[in-house]
Amino acid sequence: MVKNILGKLNQKIKYLKPNEIANIRRAVDFAEHAHDGQKRLTGDPYFRHPLEVASAVADLKLDADAITAAVLHDTVEDTGININEIKKKFGGHVAQLVNGITKLGQVRISKSWFTPFRQKTEQITKYESQIETLRKMFVAMSKDLRVILIKLADRICNLQTLSYLPSDKQKRIAQETMDIYAPIAGRLGIGEFHGRLEDAAFSYLEPTEFKNLRKLAIPVIEARKEYLNTISKKLLDLLAKNGINCYITYRAKTWYSLYRKLLKYDRDINKIYDIVAMRVVVPAIDDCYNVLGLIHSVWRPLPGRIKDYIALPKPNGYQSIHTTVFADNGIITEVQIRTGAMNEQAEFGVAAHWYYSEKKISRRFPKQQLAWVRELAKWQSKIKSATDLRQALKLDFFKNRIFVFTPKGDVIDLPQGATPIDFAYAVHSDVGNQCHGARVNGKYENITSELNNGDVVDIVKKKKSRPNKDWLNFVKTEHARSCIKKSAKQ
Repeated sequence: MVKNILGKLNQKIKYLKPNEIANIRRAVDFAEHAHDGQKRLTGDPYFRHPLEVASAVADLKLDADAITAAVLHDTVEDTGININEIKKKFGGHVAQLVNGITKLGQVRISKSWFTPFRQKTEQITKYESQIETLRKMFVAMSKDLRVILIKLADRICNLQTLSYLPSDKQKRIAQETMDIYAPIAGRLGIGEFHGRLEDAAFSYLEPTEFKNLRKLAIPVIEARKEYLNTISKKLLDLLAKNGINCYITYRAKTWYSLYRKLLKYDRDINKIYDIVAMRVVVPAIDDCYNVLGLIHSVWRPLPGRIKDYIALPKPNGYQSIHTTVFADNGIITEVQIRTGAMNEQAEFGVAAHWYYSEKKISRRFPKQQLAWVRELAKWQSKIKSATDLRQALKLDFFKNRIFVFTPKGDVIDLPQGATPIDFAYAVHSDVGNQCHGARVNGKYENITSELNNGDVVDIVKKKKSRPNKDWLNFVKTEHARSCIKKSAKQ
């Protein structure tokens, strides 16, 4: 089994230079020797685990240092190898990554962080101390995003052997995954990791719901795939006749995503039109809009169900055009249209911005897309209590995001449920402090009202206006809360 994984890893790293591949193989030999004799709870050699993590990191097409660090990520913590030895043998960059991953290995977040609970006196010290473990994660993310990408791969691999742990540990790790790691993968736009983390956690947190969902959905998914296979041939012929090169894939919704949508539609699976979505992947953006027009020429679209995430990408960078149509036999079908680059972005998120050239590995992490990472690192140093931390993570950083526009067309990224006050402070602290009212889409709205994706917001300022302490009861962003508190003190 180890040989098979090693063989797959060797195939995946062929995009690297020969000397980089050689360094990774040196790390493999080093780690194999360091973990010699160690076993996992499954009975497998422990060395299998770092190989699996490295293979997952290689799927993201990260650089040689990241893959090398993935191979070595448990050597310092589990074998007694000194970090200086890693530095001496594999360089400072690899050592820094291994050191960062080792520190993140101490992060343990309990379920109580994200649910109402009553603290017992003896629990407070332990609970408060968890702030430091989260800070390590956020600081590591801001210093080098590769650390958290490797950690996400590590978590995915560990979840595969969760069944061998006691029940209480299964629940804790699953809840930690659902509340921390999966949302981070989602905000980084790594759809592949996000879905796998959520599904694995869901299967342990709600095992009965998970089992019933599979029993309900699998026959529907199989029937839908068979149907899509038929109509995709018709669509491919149509596009070929119009000179458009493309390929079509299908992707079923992840189990947890499907579960949440079922709850939204009273568990009626027939109301979910994208249980298996058809994806048309084309060479260029112009082709996306041409394909949209051709699809609508043969299948009637459902009114209000066209979403253009190319013109208005999601906050995590996702781009695609979604349309829902009455396809053959009147079956309602969702079609997603995107370029190859957009497809890479949807699967690998920020990691898709790494690229390889013969001269060097370069990092092109998009600044706007990762502004929240920098904000997290800046904000965490000011946190005083566990309650503040829990509230900010749940309501701000890890919540679903919306895009809201200024009157000039600038885009403001906010958490779902944000208000005009949150918007005002996101524009500038002075705008928030002087906020007297707000026009949303040209109409005056209450400053406590929730904003929606695509709203255009114009803040009405008044120089003598000052923040109201009651605003703390409804604002959703930590930046707005800190500005309001600061003004109240002054």
